[in-house]
Amino acid sequence: MRSFAILGVALAFAVLLAGCGERGWQMTNVAGGPPRLEFRLRDGSGARVTGESYRGKVVALYFGYSQCPDVCPTTLSNLADVARRVNNPDFQILFVTVDPVRDTPQVLKEYANAFTPQMAGLYGDANALADVARRYRVAYSVRQKPFYEVMHSNAVFFFDRAGKARLVTLDSSRPAQMAEDVQRLLAN
Repeated sequence: MRSFAILGVALAFAVLLAGCGERGWQMTNVAGGPPRLEFRLRDGSGARVTGESYRGKVVALYFGYSQCPDVCPTTLSNLADVARRVNNPDFQILFVTVDPVRDTPQVLKEYANAFTPQMAGLYGDANALADVARRYRVAYSVRQKPFYEVMHSNAVFFFDRAGKARLVTLDSSRPAQMAEDVQRLLAN
């Protein structure tokens, strides 16, 4: 009988501890999961940037390409809406192209700025792109023949000011709720 009482107390304690973690996120909490924000790419001006370049900011990281007919412009438009709602220069959107052959630095710069000044288009050579995609388990492929075809994952990763992965979403269709999460990250 005594062992059941101890087990009951232990179970109650475990339930209480489980309730002590961060809750109430609109997006999926991945704290402690994906790696920190680290990469070596270039921005639309050709300048080298790294994950360290964005420390102190809350960062949304998305992989896509400028000639995407639907998913990329919708996702980036929703992220720009998040930026408008948050209205804080410490929120930065990073758009990494998976099609650097067609997404030249100038194209990337103009494309990203068309959504919001808080978005930076990033690119790299094949090795740099493969490294950062592998780091975040982002799948992509580019086939140039017989038709030019680009495929990529649709996850948006969110990092806190220290560069730690905190949230991820596959659905950017709720910018108001996403903005709530970004505000929480900015407040910490």
